Amino acid sequence: MPTHHELFASPETVHWGYFDARLAPVLSIESGDTVTLTSVSGGRNILPPAGNGMVVLPEHLDIHARHTAELGPHILTGPIHVAGAKPGDTLEVRIKAIEPRQNWAYNTLRGGALPEDFGNMHRPIQIAIDLETKTAHPPWGGQIPLSPFFGNMGTAPAPTRGRVSSAPPGEFGGNMDIKDFVAGSILYLPVFNDGALFSAGDGHGAQGDGEVCSTAIETALRGTFEFIVRKDLRLTSPRGETPTHWITMAFDPDLNVAAKTGLREMLTLLGEKTRMAREDAFSLMSLACDLHISQMVNGPCGVHAMIPKAVLPE
Repeated sequence: MPTHHELFASPETVHWGYFDARLAPVLSIESGDTVTLTSVSGGRNILPPAGNGMVVLPEHLDIHARHTAELGPHILTGPIHVAGAKPGDTLEVRIKAIEPRQNWAYNTLRGGALPEDFGNMHRPIQIAIDLETKTAHPPWGGQIPLSPFFGNMGTAPAPTRGRVSSAPPGEFGGNMDIKDFVAGSILYLPVFNDGALFSAGDGHGAQGDGEVCSTAIETALRGTFEFIVRKDLRLTSPRGETPTHWITMAFDPDLNVAAKTGLREMLTLLGEKTRMAREDAFSLMSLACDLHISQMVNGPCGVHAMIPKAVLPE
């Protein structure tokens, strides 16, 4: 019988700013098990002032007291060891539920996709979250419906890569910032180490495609994941699935290169899912496949292609 586990963010269960195959797992599970995982986001400089009604989670302060950021900015919960996962396998991550767990978030403007306009600006702001109405309320007014997702989910990269920053996405996943990975979606990640060593963090209450100022509605989340080791699926880059769409993705400093790679990944996927000739698949993509800019602010730009399942031939 599959087992349900809980993994709470704490000084003992997080790593701040990096992925590393040498990290010891903080939880070991079987394929088919589910895990409810919590996350926190941000350093001391983004915490709201005392007395304004925004409640800082105690574990967030504990993590600040015992950890410092290394290489990248993301506080990641994990890694989780999934029994049976071997290099060359695929880890299927079914995202069952995601919800915010605090009444505030932050956004930091760092120049992002327009450094020519905003230079080296570093402007953090606090954003109120209404947990009942599931809306965010920025300081300039208005409200934004919440659509929470984890911006950073990945397996550990190959041991030969050593310790890598949590900021740029890669073949192991990581900081993909794809807003479609909400509850009900599935992420497929290549495995490079025994146990896969999955970590997640960078909780987003909502985000626009592109994440153009460098950050989203950054907040603490609770997510429930089901993990399945796939011996029948071999990938060189992450893929995704929603109830209605297939997703391929690519990352490169050149946005055009990322777009072309994402399209070629979609051609490969359609070759696996259908009996279409490559030329026909490319025509279908022009008719029904959308290209989205995941983000333009993490070094390698991210592009993901989405095609409706309903348009695929039987």
